[in-house]
This record gives sequence, C-alpha cells and structure tokens, in this order.
Amino acid sequence: MKSLLDQLKKRRIKLGLKQHDMLLRVGISRQQYQRLESKGNPRLDTLELIAKGLNSEILLIPQEKLQAVKAVLEGRATGDATVKGSGTVQKKRLSDDPWIDMLGDDE
Repeated sequence: MKSLLDQLKKRRIKLGLKQHDMLLRVGISRQQYQRLESKGNPRLDTLELIAKGLNSEILLIPQEKLQAVKAVLEGRATGDATVKGSGTVQKKRLSDDPWIDMLGDDE
C-alpha cells in the first residue's frame, strides 16, 4: 500500500489541484504543503485539515477489515454480513453497506 503522503499527492493531482491551490483550500502555503508531501510527518490536526481540503476523510481501519474495505473501494465486494436488530436477523451485502460490522459491533 502506498504511503499516506503518496495518497495525499495522488488525490490532489486527481482533483486537478496544484500545491499552491492548498493555500486557498486550507490555508497552507505552497512551501508548507510541498514540504509535507516531500518530507512528511504532519501533525494530526494538519492532516485532518488537508484531508478536508482534498474532499477526503482519514479513517482508522482495523487490520482484519482492511481487505474488505479495499474490495468495496475497488468495486469488487461480494461478501455478506449478518445484522442483528429488533429481534430479527438480516443478511446485508457489503456493497449495500460497506461499513457494516466495521468495528466488530453488531449494530
């Protein structure tokens, strides 16, 4: 998997943004953003700010769920999940709700 910094750069380019554009989107100068992309190690609040500027979210994905999340993002999810609620048991497809049971809870 690519590093987070590589992903940020790829996302910025996909959106057609230049490093200078981040100044207008999140208040980070081109130099600051360039340093972040090349050397990394941003503070968490800076990383969250940049993610918002790139119309993205930062998520913590449990290792055991990583392959399922990747499959959903790549459009190849076929797995089912059992959802318990209101005394009934239902089968839901990951493609219908990719975040089902993401953190191991039943609801």
